[in-house]
Amino acid sequence: MTPKCFPDGKKAKRWSRSHGCKQRFETERGGPAIACSLIPISRLLGSESETDQAAHCTDVEERGPRRHPGCWKMLTVAMCVALLGCLQAQELRGHVSVILLGATGDLARKYLWRGLFQLYLDEAGKDYSFSFHGAALTSTKQGQAFIAKVLESLSCPEDVAPDRCSELKGQFQRLSAYRHLATREDYMALSKDIEAQVQRGGLREAGRIFYFSVPPFAYADIARNINSSCRPGPGAWLRVVLEKPFGHDHLSAQQLATELGGFFREEEMYRVDHYLGKQAVAQILPFRDQNRKALDGLWSRHHVERVEIIMKETVDAEGRTSFYEEYGVIRDVLQNHLTEVLTLVAMELPHNISSSESVLQHKLRAFRALRGLQKGSAVLGQYQAYSEQVRREQQKPDSFHSLTPTFAGVLVHMDNLRWEGVPFILMSGKALDERVGYARILFRNQAYCVQNDEHWVADQSRCLPRQIVFYIGHGELGSPAVLVSRNLFRPSLPPESWKELGARPGLRLFGRPLSDFYAYSPVREQDAYSVLISHIFHGRKDSFVTTENLLASWGFWTPLLDGLAHEVPRLYPGGAENGHLLDFEFGGARLCFSQQQPEQLVPGPGPAPMPSGFQVLKARYRESPLISAWPEELIAKLADDIEATAVRAVRRFGAFHLALSGGSSPVPLFQQLATRHYGFPWAHTHLWLVDERCVPLWDPESNFQHLQTHLLQHIRVPYYNIHPMPVHLRQRLCAEEDQGAQTYASEISALVANSSFDLVLLGMGADGHTASLFPQSPSGLDGEQLVVLTESPSRPFQRMSLSLPLINRARKVAVLVMGRVKREITVLVSRVGHEPKKWPISGVLPTSGQLVWYMDYEAFLG
Repeated sequence: MTPKCFPDGKKAKRWSRSHGCKQRFETERGGPAIACSLIPISRLLGSESETDQAAHCTDVEERGPRRHPGCWKMLTVAMCVALLGCLQAQELRGHVSVILLGATGDLARKYLWRGLFQLYLDEAGKDYSFSFHGAALTSTKQGQAFIAKVLESLSCPEDVAPDRCSELKGQFQRLSAYRHLATREDYMALSKDIEAQVQRGGLREAGRIFYFSVPPFAYADIARNINSSCRPGPGAWLRVVLEKPFGHDHLSAQQLATELGGFFREEEMYRVDHYLGKQAVAQILPFRDQNRKALDGLWSRHHVERVEIIMKETVDAEGRTSFYEEYGVIRDVLQNHLTEVLTLVAMELPHNISSSESVLQHKLRAFRALRGLQKGSAVLGQYQAYSEQVRREQQKPDSFHSLTPTFAGVLVHMDNLRWEGVPFILMSGKALDERVGYARILFRNQAYCVQNDEHWVADQSRCLPRQIVFYIGHGELGSPAVLVSRNLFRPSLPPESWKELGARPGLRLFGRPLSDFYAYSPVREQDAYSVLISHIFHGRKDSFVTTENLLASWGFWTPLLDGLAHEVPRLYPGGAENGHLLDFEFGGARLCFSQQQPEQLVPGPGPAPMPSGFQVLKARYRESPLISAWPEELIAKLADDIEATAVRAVRRFGAFHLALSGGSSPVPLFQQLATRHYGFPWAHTHLWLVDERCVPLWDPESNFQHLQTHLLQHIRVPYYNIHPMPVHLRQRLCAEEDQGAQTYASEISALVANSSFDLVLLGMGADGHTASLFPQSPSGLDGEQLVVLTESPSRPFQRMSLSLPLINRARKVAVLVMGRVKREITVLVSRVGHEPKKWPISGVLPTSGQLVWYMDYEAFLG
């Protein structure tokens, strides 16, 4: 607790904490003002005599002859000593120990020691004392030599005076030491040394920072040792800093999070994404907050044409191919850096952006609003020399050809009212034509200017492009910046940290001269790690990745990564020679390269590319038409056929009745219908369910919830045309006495002519079931009932389903079968006759309608 030097708080003047600065104060009862030369406490308590110490305090107000000059001298000394003790107590609220694990590694050498030195420059002489422990598995002698060399190379920012820099650098070097840290005993010894240091200095321990600059496989052992042997005592905090990669996919990230969660609390963990420390990125939320009034009417789908989030590199992966082979460009850059930037741009702005908890919760909501990705959402590339580098660095055979992408463009959409329909383009790659990073918000331009563009004025013409750019760095500009088109508004940025850029004649950005923008750059440039280390010290969690946000990000990216695992990336030569080879176009939810792959860039030795351009194969299966293709082409063909059927039905009967199955197979179809079929007659379409699990409609396992998530919320269909199955009545699920099945059957009879759906979409399970009609279960396989309750062999066991006789009344039945796991049942069903009690799918044969099978190549050919 800080001592209260002046109880009434009124007599104290402003005191400097710097040594040797003379200040004034008054005695409690209006005695003479005393000038006290503030000297180091060591001098007051060291070799100087009491008389010598008193010489530093002199009477500066002559008020006539003194009766007791000796008393005044003694009073002066006493007050100086008391004041200095008070100031020192205020200065040293506690001691902070920083332990850098992996202190001899490349990241530590390039960035982390520099960041720790910057922390010391910022905090020296304030509230805390510090010690810095570089730790690694390197021998003590080698480690000490390495640390000494790194510390000697450190330099101060330009605004620090040379003498001051030299003094602080010397202090930092004396406070930094290396130690070998491997076993539990090593961690116990470190903890004891810290405690002894704190005790010797008469200090209180404020906290400990452990920075994990080590591979993730080492996390568990280190975490166990810290938790068991090196936690600070009661009243002191612990902050553990973790570097990416945080897993390889959702499962591995979950496992790592669970493991670390066994040792540390969530508030103790700081996962670093260094992009969040880059000054332009860190300015996104403050910029949005400071310019709320101007942006409120602009920051939405009504005005934003698209958002581009880009990181281009000129370097390749040489020397890092072992890492790159495991991760690739999507895991290395898009899943973390670019996705974090996306959430900062797209999230709802909290009322108080200084609240870490509020910011992180709003980011999580943005993650949850991301629409699922499919293979058609991405394009992949690989620079030509990559496979050769992998063969050389990892001793692979000459026939080896890598499928790891070094370039990726991904089209992302958000399913919320603010951003519905706005494309977010994420792109990154190695061996490209320039090094640059930015987030660019491009606004719609609905103006037409009659005069020639020579007469357009940057801050007046509505016809010039309107954009806001958070320029992360490098490129033509060469530094971080915030750019706002002059025909938008003059932005507000904090003048103490951002300054307006001067004129740069001839410089053009995004096709426009710099003079078209209000352009601001940081007053003082800081590297990302220095910013983040400061935020760690001050406990600012909003600059880091929480467990929830991490898992949400991996949950979004993992399905796409799995879908692209065997895709052959487009080869490109690298650098300026790429030309327009990597240009891509987008429409709806699909992305594709603008140019055909040149013949000379087709891979040589190694696996052949998958024939994504194969034509749709038409054949027969169980004496009915069969359409087979690769998954994307198959889904596109099925969606086209459904639309054509809908248009014909509406033209003939005025309505289209479509019954849809649940499960995962139809999800890509729903997404295709929602984003690519703008001519679909949704206003005249009735949507029914083929089957439903006996769970509440809002439950994630509900088929209706799948339909709502992937289709209904993206289309305009009258709500009275949507017919969910009544599985949840009177607060009960599928109770016989509630007669939910009979109610649904009556609704069908009332609205669907002859109870004959225009189209029924089915799937086929690996056991031969279809809808929720299962083998060895007689329910719904025959008889007069239109809708039945059935029992599933898997949870949830209770189901509601259209009966086989009702399905066979349909004008058309489409059966969608996808995936290698369906190959065995596909072969089996092709050989059996009409045996619905054993294979319910074999009982599907419309009485007067058409049956068409849609199978992808993996299900059909294996």
